[in-house]
Amino acid sequence: MRRAKITVIGAGNVGATCAHWCAAAELGDIVLLDIPQTEDMPRGKALDLMQASPIMGFDSNIVGTTSYADTADSDVIVVTAGIPRKPGMSRDDLLNTNAKIITSVGEQIKATSPNAVVIVVSNPLDAMVQQMWKVTGFDKAKVCGQAGVLDTARYRTFLAMELGVSVEDISALLMGGHGDTMVPIPSCTSVGGIPVTQLIDRARLDEIVERTRKGGAEIVSLLKTGSAYYAPAAACAQMVEAVVRDKKRVIPVAALCESEYGVGGYYVGVPVVMGSGGVEKIIELDLTDSEKADFQNSVDAVKGLVATMDQLLSS
Repeated sequence: MRRAKITVIGAGNVGATCAHWCAAAELGDIVLLDIPQTEDMPRGKALDLMQASPIMGFDSNIVGTTSYADTADSDVIVVTAGIPRKPGMSRDDLLNTNAKIITSVGEQIKATSPNAVVIVVSNPLDAMVQQMWKVTGFDKAKVCGQAGVLDTARYRTFLAMELGVSVEDISALLMGGHGDTMVPIPSCTSVGGIPVTQLIDRARLDEIVERTRKGGAEIVSLLKTGSAYYAPAAACAQMVEAVVRDKKRVIPVAALCESEYGVGGYYVGVPVVMGSGGVEKIIELDLTDSEKADFQNSVDAVKGLVATMDQLLSS
């Protein structure tokens, strides 16, 4: 039985760290790709990571390249390509440049790995994954976006810090777009099975949610010259594992919702079952009226972002 072939497009901090997590977990053989202008950089990172394998005890063949030919017939492709956020920038500021990059990447994926499950990480996430699906023409189950796993991880981290408990005992869910309009679902948040609303008052919970919404910007402001990469890369690796090991994980991802939640054909963060087929099922929750209103507000923001992107790309 052959190992899974995992391609990571973009060998920057998120991409290289994703390759690191995937290799360490022995999820498969890895191709780390970047643009030709980077010359030998991806080869250097791949070789460095390979040389860690005897020390850390993992078996993965890791190749660095600038040629899409080396990515052919990948089982899973993680797309981190694009310019990162800088202090003072929102995810939306990246829209025009990254939409063009995603279009180019999507065309290459379609030509070289037509059966791959594609996980998009590039920002602004919800618009970028919509564009990837449009360009590749892949089945909607095979194209999804990583955001919900990261957002939920940040939320769980802050809740654990607040309560002084293990992150392992925090179960939580966030839905909607990746950004300031993301929607917490208190009814799906618990600590060791105890509803979080019994442990944290609503005002304090709202403050934690707000910090979660701005979690990426907080790290950008601290780093000064870059954006988060350890947690985003770990979130990608969890999604890759769900696919290559057919884990059937119930996790929040950006998935194409048509009749679900009344979205009508847009990518937005929702809970799904993720396995070897990609997004195998979207789970529809019975949201409260307040949650429905917040979710619709988030969907409307995504729709506006996609409309702006389409206008920019057609001009």
